[in-house]
Amino acid sequence: MSLCSDALMVLFYDIEGDSRDHDAWHSHEHFRERLSVPGFLRATRWVAAGPGPEFMVTYEVDSVDVATSGAYLDRLNDPSDWTKSMMPRFRGMVRGFCHVVAGAGLGLGHVAAVVRFAPEAGQGGALFDRLRDDVLPGLAARRGMAGAHLLRPAPPPPMTREQALRGTDRPLPALLIATAYDAAALDQAVRALLPPEALQATRAEPPAEILTYTIAHTATAAEARPGG
Repeated sequence: MSLCSDALMVLFYDIEGDSRDHDAWHSHEHFRERLSVPGFLRATRWVAAGPGPEFMVTYEVDSVDVATSGAYLDRLNDPSDWTKSMMPRFRGMVRGFCHVVAGAGLGLGHVAAVVRFAPEAGQGGALFDRLRDDVLPGLAARRGMAGAHLLRPAPPPPMTREQALRGTDRPLPALLIATAYDAAALDQAVRALLPPEALQATRAEPPAEILTYTIAHTATAAEARPGG
């Protein structure tokens, strides 16, 4: 996955009721709000292509320090009326900032496989090394694939008024995100290189889960500026 930086904020959640008004709010207001905050570089909304949370949203940021920046916290502590009406409909929010530990491949495909996992206590280093050295290059090298990245969570961001409207967020686990331009090739790559027994062998604490998503909308900070 071609990224703009070595840090991201990632969210997983469901929306109660019809999600079409969520999509309108997210694309026409929320993207612009977030991308106007210094340090936010690109926003992408993904929609589930299988079981799991309906939405994954990725925000590429110039540093995990954005999580505690004055501009970002001011924005979250002064939600718009539209945001106030949306937040109570969020369900199961998992949210956090993370460091990009490693990457392989080229570009961003329209379909993604996302592994959410928690290393066993004391085994994080060995697991990340195994995924970085063997799994990421193997995924990226297969025909039909674009890129893959390994993400390590940073400390949870502080509570804000916006979060209080929807309830406490669950912390973000470690992630492996692989994208492809060919959905069938992505499925085959995951089956070959990331079967459940492989995750167990790399000392990932059960239950690791693999989710699939497709891109719905993506935009950059340059596009969101007035006149962009």
